[in-house]
Amino acid sequence: MMSGQGQKFKKSELGKLEIKGCHLGIVGTHYLDLKTGKKKVKFRLTDREVMQVGENTCIITASGDGVNETENDLPHKRIYMDYNATTPLEPEVIEAVTEAMKEAWGNPSSTYEPGRKAKEILDWSRTAVACMVGGKPDDIIFTSGGTEANNLVFHTAVNYFKDTWKNSGQNSLSADRDAKRSLPHFIISNVEHDSVKLVVEKLQKDGKGEVTFVPVSKVSGRAEVEDVISAVRPTTCLVSVMMANNETGVIMPISEIGERLKVLNQSRKGKFPRILFHTDAAQAIGKVHVDVEELGVDYLTIVGHKFYGPRIGALYVRGPAVESPLFPMFFGGGQERNFRPGTENTPMIAGLGKDAFGKQRIHFNSHFEDTDVLPNTCNVSIIGPSLQGRKVLFRCRRLLASVGAACHSDKCDKPSHILLSCGISYEIASCAVRLSVGRATTKEEVDVIVKDLVQAVARLEPCNPGTDVR
Repeated sequence: MMSGQGQKFKKSELGKLEIKGCHLGIVGTHYLDLKTGKKKVKFRLTDREVMQVGENTCIITASGDGVNETENDLPHKRIYMDYNATTPLEPEVIEAVTEAMKEAWGNPSSTYEPGRKAKEILDWSRTAVACMVGGKPDDIIFTSGGTEANNLVFHTAVNYFKDTWKNSGQNSLSADRDAKRSLPHFIISNVEHDSVKLVVEKLQKDGKGEVTFVPVSKVSGRAEVEDVISAVRPTTCLVSVMMANNETGVIMPISEIGERLKVLNQSRKGKFPRILFHTDAAQAIGKVHVDVEELGVDYLTIVGHKFYGPRIGALYVRGPAVESPLFPMFFGGGQERNFRPGTENTPMIAGLGKDAFGKQRIHFNSHFEDTDVLPNTCNVSIIGPSLQGRKVLFRCRRLLASVGAACHSDKCDKPSHILLSCGISYEIASCAVRLSVGRATTKEEVDVIVKDLVQAVARLEPCNPGTDVR
């Protein structure tokens, strides 16, 4: 019989533990909930094998040392609050990685089935990641992580400067300028991640570049737009400012900097090299809206493990080698269109794609700045070519809702004229679903409906790896 609260059992003592008069239930994926009388005990599943032998009796067999934890112990459990450092994998991400390991183990460059499956996953993941940041699939280059992505940007900027400076209008400068004036110049904030900061410091130390560290404002904590622009020189080839700081959480004015650089580049045309613009969005994705078109960046760094994905990364490049330069650091088999050679890590890329799926694809059509809305109404679009609102609702097994006013329910797939009048694009409005709760609606019901919508989307997009469509 079970005895003692919070007691540690050794394997020899716990060999078999019979608990009578108990209720057995699952709590998450890590614990079993055992209720016996007025006591509730949680057992770690990883250390036990539990077998239900009767309606009110179960047997726990130890596979190693472990601790049984009572409700009294729960207030003292450690609570993780370091999500800016890394995040745990979402269960569906683990499923996607596992499925890819089992079903898509082939080389994506091969033509047989496992290889074709791997290629399909790469293509799907590339599209999902691109959609997450508002780019195109061809703009996404998979990397080992954020550090590689950031290094690739600076490597590109150095080579880009070498190619363009000699062909620019630099002859208009005084002929006796010293050699330092023809070095590439970089502008970064003084609060950047080491994978940016140490790169420019190394370039400066080796005499391969110059750098201006723009100090953040002691009032706002931001790298102010005017301070960034005033640091520009004729030799400036790259501005790199993180989107959100990992320690303070301050969001930088990336869109505003992008707008100013766009105007500045127009005036530099034919005289000096174009100033490239990069932001490290590692801390922003999954927390705030990220759209490369709104930000006006040429490069954007994506880091999977910062938003519940695997430890892999990607670099958004606006039109690689067409609109924005990209010079490879590695040379090999030609993968990633020769920009990042090396056989692709299909399982990790599958996990990144799975995690990106849905992030930033949700558009709330009833969120307007400085406008109050009914607290019970949510008009939302899940963006995708096959995710028209009516199709999504048709495949929901629990949700009963509509795409708009009931009196206009015969309009087929035509989007709501109200949403179009509010400035919502045709594509997004076509995917709209209107949800409205009432007095009897519970939080549990809302959770069920969210899961129902996720599964409906999965049925409409079967190429989504690792999705449970049961």
